[in-house]
Amino acid sequence: MAVQKATNVTWQEGEVTRENRYEILRQKGATIWFTGLSGSGKSTIAVALENALFSLGKLSYRLDGDNVRLGINKNLGFSEEDRKENIRRIGEISKLFGDAGTIALSSFISPYRADRREVRDLHDAANLKFVEVFVDCSLEVAESRDPKGLYKKARAGEIKNFTGIDDPYQAPENPEIHLHTDRMTLEEEVSIIVDYLKSHEIIKKQHLTRATDAA
Repeated sequence: MAVQKATNVTWQEGEVTRENRYEILRQKGATIWFTGLSGSGKSTIAVALENALFSLGKLSYRLDGDNVRLGINKNLGFSEEDRKENIRRIGEISKLFGDAGTIALSSFISPYRADRREVRDLHDAANLKFVEVFVDCSLEVAESRDPKGLYKKARAGEIKNFTGIDDPYQAPENPEIHLHTDRMTLEEEVSIIVDYLKSHEIIKKQHLTRATDAA
């Protein structure tokens, strides 16, 4: 748990409430947290889900591991301590997106249960929905895909602290959604997530008025 170092600081409330933002967007803010091995399909699913939500008129934003490490987390490496701080920062950013009414699609290996639990607790404390999606794929299949050639480098000793090779991955014990990407199609995976969002009223169907009705 991060320690609050700054003193004499308080949260500043505005006059526009979270509910006001939800109403104008016609959706609820939430974080969809994709966790799994490198090459399991996290980013691929997030991209497809973003397109599916866009087609439904819903606002989402992808927070991808590599993208974030090129910006706000560019000063972090892959040690256990840096991984923890990486996830903590993303948890805070995801929470802000949710408070703004946006559905954050956060794709991170996030190998440690304690770190993911801390992000969940952060959302629970803010009364924001946190949906953990376990993107489950065997190490053998993930390594055979190796889209960035990282497993090959890790096996050769060129990359240290690589999850699944010389660092552990702690699988979720009770995720809201469990996808087996070595057995399912991308369409099936996206459909399961969209159905979950609808059943939990994070997104609702748009009620559009036909031009003939308005005439």
